[in-house]
Amino acid sequence: MVPAGRNKPFSRRITIDTEQKLEVTRALLDEKKALDIEVIALEGRALFADYFVICTGTSNTHIKAIADGLLVEGKERGLRKLHTEGYSQAKWVLIDYGDIIVHIFAQEERDFYDIESLWRQTESLVRNKAE
Repeated sequence: MVPAGRNKPFSRRITIDTEQKLEVTRALLDEKKALDIEVIALEGRALFADYFVICTGTSNTHIKAIADGLLVEGKERGLRKLHTEGYSQAKWVLIDYGDIIVHIFAQEERDFYDIESLWRQTESLVRNKAE
């Protein structure tokens, strides 16, 4: 039965944990043929997320297709986005799932910003401080 004022029946909300979100994210990126997928664990280095997932698209159209896959198919699999940035330009799309932040880059932007190197440096600094 559809409640008055609603166009569709109630849908059951899927709840998944961080590791399951990571699995779903990686699977969807693979399905959409994202390139150079890299997962960076942020535990002990950042309070705003547990993981960065970084990948590359081959064109603006490909980048949008990757983002659409995460946003539409991901929602069906339990991913709930908090925020999205950069979709209209499709050079660097950021999708924030709270504990996982996905960065979908054009190759030129990925090379220029090189956020993987920045986070590797913080990992090294944290490890050195602990020793």
